[in-house]
Amino acid sequence: MRVLFLGTGDVGLPALRWLLREHDVVAVVTQPDKPVGRKQELTPPPTKRLALEHGVPVLQPKRIREPAAVAELAALQPEVIVVMAYGQILPKAILDLPRLACLNLHASLLPAHRGAAPIQASILAGDRESGIAVMWMDEGLDTGDIMLLRPLLIRRRETGGTLHDRLADLAPEALAEAMQMLALGTAPRFPQDAARATYAVKLSRASGVIDWNATARGIERQVRAMNPWPASSTLLPDPAGGVPRKLKVFSVIPFRRASGEPGTVLRVDPRGILVAAGEGAVLLREVQLEGKRRMPVHDFLPGHPIALGTRLQ
Repeated sequence: MRVLFLGTGDVGLPALRWLLREHDVVAVVTQPDKPVGRKQELTPPPTKRLALEHGVPVLQPKRIREPAAVAELAALQPEVIVVMAYGQILPKAILDLPRLACLNLHASLLPAHRGAAPIQASILAGDRESGIAVMWMDEGLDTGDIMLLRPLLIRRRETGGTLHDRLADLAPEALAEAMQMLALGTAPRFPQDAARATYAVKLSRASGVIDWNATARGIERQVRAMNPWPASSTLLPDPAGGVPRKLKVFSVIPFRRASGEPGTVLRVDPRGILVAAGEGAVLLREVQLEGKRRMPVHDFLPGHPIALGTRLQ
């Protein structure tokens, strides 16, 4: 089938690779190149790089709802539009373009975690499973009818990064089933239960700031969810009285039978830094001080000793 793919993030790469093998991808639409890194070098999205490697045209409209952008997509005459992590809400004029369907691959079991950061939201919520939803798109934010759901169990030590990769690898399987049903004319539509809907807001660096008044279990989920980006963080006081420095936290173990003033360091040894939470405590196992590399606590402490009673902020 003639497929138009809309996607920006690397979570959509496996699905795009599958489409490039199995269908006629007439173009890839992605967000404009953006400055990245300390040098702010203009960098193309990963979907653009993959498309160009396969000789597929790439379109990068700043606003996809502009008439010129809509007309450019209409000229491609797609039979199916497939969207995954594109980054803009599609207007009705584009939703009506394909002959068969406009499908969205969403990284949650809708109606749970509609919105921009469903992968991290699943971990934060303590869900037992996540998955890929293939949805008939409408003008709302992930509100369209469901075609199929492919569930995936969330592992005990799952991080935002590992769940991202596992869901990305699951997406082609879900898409293959959806495309087969479209071809056979057997694709179902199941309306979402709006009363059960939850929303996952877009992540920012502030999303990782640890609230030490939260429970130990809640902090542990946040640390896993925000690993690798934006990474959970706290402020480590300077023992000499200088400006506190940001300490990123990548791995913790929750303890229920420990207590103290939230944010207070209760114990320090090579096994980790035990910090009191609002309920229980967490043992910091892997950290990164700003300007330094990420490392286990037993490698961190010799160069950065922390006194008992230190209050993390």
